[in-house]
Amino acid sequence: MLKPLLITAIVAALAAGMGYADQSSSKVILQVSKTAPSNGQQMYVGYCAPCHGVDGRGKGPVASALRTPPTDLTILRKSNHGKFPDTRVMTTLEFGAEIPSHGSIEMPIWGPILGKMNMSNDQERVLRISNLSRYLDSIQTR
Repeated sequence: MLKPLLITAIVAALAAGMGYADQSSSKVILQVSKTAPSNGQQMYVGYCAPCHGVDGRGKGPVASALRTPPTDLTILRKSNHGKFPDTRVMTTLEFGAEIPSHGSIEMPIWGPILGKMNMSNDQERVLRISNLSRYLDSIQTR
């Protein structure tokens, strides 16, 4: 009598454990709409603000679902000896980054996504990434 009860309890515990483990690896899916390639602020609000927050400080509505809090994007200049790291920002936007705060590249690699919005125009992808980087430069704390 105890043996079937014990087996049932073990199976239930394993099922509960697997369900809990599955929750920790869930992905956040965001709907992305096309924005104007010339409007860095509009792109930021559409693509970055869900995680980094509208103010860029890393407190967006999706931030709590991530393993590591998003970077405070308003201190990039301060963290880089007073110079905005535009090349690094543009490279991160286009190709992603292998930095601890992004874990296994949780941050979307926006280059391919932005490029798919207009596959025939590589200049638009570069324009989008450049204008988004320029907007990030404009929100740096002084």
